[in-house]
Amino acid sequence: MKGALLRYRVMAYVTGVVLATAFIWLVVGRIFLDYGNPDARPALYGYLWIAHGWLYFLYLVTGVDLAFRVRYSVVRTLGILIAGTIPFMSFVAEYYVHKDVVARGLVTD
Repeated sequence: MKGALLRYRVMAYVTGVVLATAFIWLVVGRIFLDYGNPDARPALYGYLWIAHGWLYFLYLVTGVDLAFRVRYSVVRTLGILIAGTIPFMSFVAEYYVHKDVVARGLVTD
């Protein structure tokens, strides 16, 4: 159980950081740097979104693995998985999942 929780926590943070970086870059670019024009966007901006897509897939795998081990309901599992698509929400989901797993006594903190 400890390994599954660690894998989920790592992927939640990595996916969250990449998504937050791409989202902030999107907002700042649209407001201040005129990234409304696709030719004005740096290549790294596109690579961030591609990286988020692949990292989100790994986040899904680790999230489903943990949800099966903890025996979460379908609704709770979907909530955890959708959190990886909303900027900064993977951090919130990770906090509550970690808190719940420790409260259930499945791992020690």
